[in-house]
Parts: sequence; structure tokens; C-alpha cells
Amino acid sequence: MMPSSSVSARPSDAALPALVRAKPFGWFLVIAGAVAWVASATLVLERLDLYTNPNAKISCDINSWISCGDVMKTSQAAIFGFPNPFIGIVAFAVVITTGMVLLAGAELRRWYWIALQVGVTLGIVLICWFFTQAVYVLAILCPYCMVVWAMMIPLFVWITVRNLRHGVIPAPPAVTKFAADWAWVVVGLAYVAVVAAIFFKFMGLIIPSNA
Repeated sequence: MMPSSSVSARPSDAALPALVRAKPFGWFLVIAGAVAWVASATLVLERLDLYTNPNAKISCDINSWISCGDVMKTSQAAIFGFPNPFIGIVAFAVVITTGMVLLAGAELRRWYWIALQVGVTLGIVLICWFFTQAVYVLAILCPYCMVVWAMMIPLFVWITVRNLRHGVIPAPPAVTKFAADWAWVVVGLAYVAVVAAIFFKFMGLIIPSNA
């Protein structure tokens, strides 16, 4: 029999929601991170095209309201002095790598999960800020940006749930259970809120012009 001091305090996989078990969670991080990374990388390539030719029409320039190119030319697209997608290139590479490490069977230290939680929390704050700027200030949508928004929402929710269930974030059992049971509902409500905000904002721009 193993001595009690060597037994892991982590919850067993059977006691965890399916998505926060090591292998499913690893696949989730890899897939969501890869989709967001591709969108960020595409934005970087498109931005480089604009650097060489400011009048270039890029792949997601559809009209005056849906145009990555118009968004890229604003100050909001480079809030740290360089194009925002460069942040995504680095951040989502970390997410993908974390997923691959979990799929390989490795166990990460608590400090790493705390750092990842801080990173994804700062990321969702940045995404929320840019969403409000794009919709309510610029009134221009960037399709590739929206792909990143769509991936960041479940990444933030499920990384938080994973850290709650594994004790990385201390919380009462009731809070942890609620977070796990309602995680996809929270994700769904966030998607509905984003779609509704876009719909009502842009319908408000369309209707007066046709009156």
C-alpha cells in the first residue's frame, strides 16, 4: 500500500466534468487555441500587406461595416504601439502548447495554472474592451477578430472552471459546482449577448438610412 502522504490531492477524473479532465481539456485547448491562432496569424499577414500597400483590399473587406482593413487603420488596433494580433500569436501559442503538454500526460504546477488564469483573464478584458470599441465606437466589424472573440469566451470560462475544480482558485464547493454545471450556459449567454449587441447596434444604423 502506498503511504498516504504520496496520494495526490487532485480530484479523480471520475469526479470531474468531462471537459476538465486532462485529455479532453487538452484537446479543447489545442482546438480552440489553434482556431484563434490561425485567425490572429491571418490578421498579422493582412496587416503586413497594408504596411506595404496602404490601399490594398484585404480578404475580409466586405463593405463599410465589415472590414478588417478599416479596423486595422485605427488606433484601437494597436493599443500597445504594435498590431494587436501579435499578442494573439504569442498568447494562443501558449494555449496550444499547454494543451499538447496535457495530451502528453504531463502535470503542470499550480503556479503555471495561476499564470494561465491571469493571462486568460487579461485576455478577456482586452477582448471586451475591443468589442465595445469595434461595435459602439468604430461601428466596424472585423470577421477574424470575431473568430478570436468566439474562441476566447469558452477558453476563459473553461480554464476558470478547470482551476476551480482543481483547487487552483480557492472557492466554496457550491460555487465550484455551479461554475461547472452552468459553464456552457454562461458561454451560450455570452454569445447571445454579443450577437444581440451587434444586431441592435447595426440595425440602428441601417433603419434610419432607409427611413
